[in-house]
Order: sequence, then C-alpha cells, then structure tokens
Amino acid sequence: MKFTKMHGAGNDYIYINGFAEDVSLATEDFIKRVSDRHFGIGSDGVVLILPSETCDFRMQMFNSDGSEAEMCGNASRCVGKYVYDKGLTDKQNFSLETKAGVKILQLNTENGVVKTVRVDMGEPILEAVKIPVIAEKSPVINLPLEIDGKTHFITCVSMGNPHAVVFQKDIENFEIEKIGAKFENNPIFPRRTNTEFVEIVSPQLLKMRVWERGAGETLACGTGACASLVAAVLNGFSDRKATLKLLGGDLQIEWNEADNHVYMTGEAAFVFEGEVS
Repeated sequence: MKFTKMHGAGNDYIYINGFAEDVSLATEDFIKRVSDRHFGIGSDGVVLILPSETCDFRMQMFNSDGSEAEMCGNASRCVGKYVYDKGLTDKQNFSLETKAGVKILQLNTENGVVKTVRVDMGEPILEAVKIPVIAEKSPVINLPLEIDGKTHFITCVSMGNPHAVVFQKDIENFEIEKIGAKFENNPIFPRRTNTEFVEIVSPQLLKMRVWERGAGETLACGTGACASLVAAVLNGFSDRKATLKLLGGDLQIEWNEADNHVYMTGEAAFVFEGEVS
C-alpha cells in the first residue's frame, strides 16, 4: 500500500489515497503497526482520503492506538494540501466530510502549491452532555477536578471531539507524561478526552501542550488549539483572535463573533512517501 507522511505543525499522520489504494487493508492492527515510532513508519495515526457522496472529499482518521477519532484540524489541512498538490482537485475552496461534520477548506496557494490552509471548524459545542462530560452545570467553565490529590480547573469544549482545557503557568516544565492519561481516562469523560495545558502569554498569544486521546502527547492538535482559544475567551483570558504556539509550530485561531464559527489557519507539509505491506 502506498502512503504519504505529512505533518501540520508537527502533528504527523500517514495519509492513504483511498481513490487509488485498497483501504480495507487499513485494519486496526495495520494502523498500530505502521504508527509505531520504533518498529513502523512512525506517526500520530493514519488518515484515509476518500470519496464522499455529499462533499468534495471525505476524511477518516485513526489514532496511533487504532481507535477512530472524529476530527483532526491539522489532518484536515494536510488533506487540503494533498488533494490539491496531487491534482485530485483544482478547487481552492472545497468541502470535506468528517465524522464531526462538514468542514470548509480555503487553500492559500503560491506558484501552484498550497502554502497554508484555512479551515472553518464550525461552532464550538459547550453543552456538557454533547461534549460529553459529566457535570452538574453546563457549560463547564473552570470546573475543579482532582487528579493525584491536586485540584485542576478545567473548561470543556467539543470541536467535534472532546477537550478539557487547563490554564496554568510554566507549561514547558510541566510533566505532562505523568498526568495526561489520568485526565484522558477520568470517569467524568464517557468517551475519554483530549487535554490541553495552556499558558496565557498575552490576550493575543497562548502557549499550549496537548495530551491527545489515544496518542499521548503530540506536537500539535488543531481542534485542541481551537478549543483552547474558546476556553480562554470564556474565562476572559484572551481576545477572540490569537496565535496558539504549539510545540510543533504556530496556528492562527479566530472565534468569529458574527457566525460563532471557529477558524484555524496554518501550514501543512509533505515529509516523505513510500510503500508498506
């Protein structure tokens, strides 16, 4: 099976062209094997680029542990670059079907090559039952949650997948590997959760580290960056448009007041191509 490895802000996935390859071979065992960073290709997961009956393209994505995820903002940007640069479309604006709904992509090109992609990520979901998170009040803003005897305060947002955002200082030295899985698997999250640890530098600049459900710490998370900005606005920490500084690069996030949609802009890049059996 031929594949292309790509990354968006360091969030790397293995992309398989479902128009040309037999994607039925992309089983759970296959995904785990090729995602392994020591014995496989190495990635945060696998993304299938597929035909759609309702949109221009469809994206199906899987975490490195083989579980299917609803949406990935960084992956959607990479899909945009893939289908344009590979000649699957000549449209610079098109629709992408995901498990979290339809996303509209706007491609910014230079000399016939995609440089950045702007994704309409839709409206943030703030109702606790829809995120989902078990809580007495909704929306869930600054809710105390005890982990290992320490109280953390979470703000919960869904961007098609669940996120718990924690605001704190000095995230560079935060031992995320010791605590990330305990947030992910906490019983108040029926479908587990992604967790963002966010430091407010200024109302226009936020630093973020992320523990992704099913993958562990990754260099970036597009839906997580969107959720973090929404959470920062809800807590009065941020403007509605800001730069999110992630380990793998920067994303521009805007929560538009007029239509309530969140927009994400960032780069996407090819890493290498190959074939695996």
